[in-house]
Amino acid sequence: MDSIDVTGTNLAPQSPLCRELRSKKVLTMDTIPMSAADVRDASGHCWCRVTMQPVGPDGEFVHADDCVPGRSCYVSHFDPA
Repeated sequence: MDSIDVTGTNLAPQSPLCRELRSKKVLTMDTIPMSAADVRDASGHCWCRVTMQPVGPDGEFVHADDCVPGRSCYVSHFDPA
């Protein structure tokens, strides 16, 4: 089997939502949420586990559609704790 040189590339797995995103629905799940629909419940209320508020560490509102790769405070479910 040939080896593959991945020097300089980011091949770390990415999850679709930040691991710090919380909602009541997320608290009852036994898997990683894979879409915004997995996070949304009837209340629509989400919060950040880091700030424990509906505002993230970057000062922006927490929402299932916004807590994704590219946001400055995003943390993948696959990143080391």
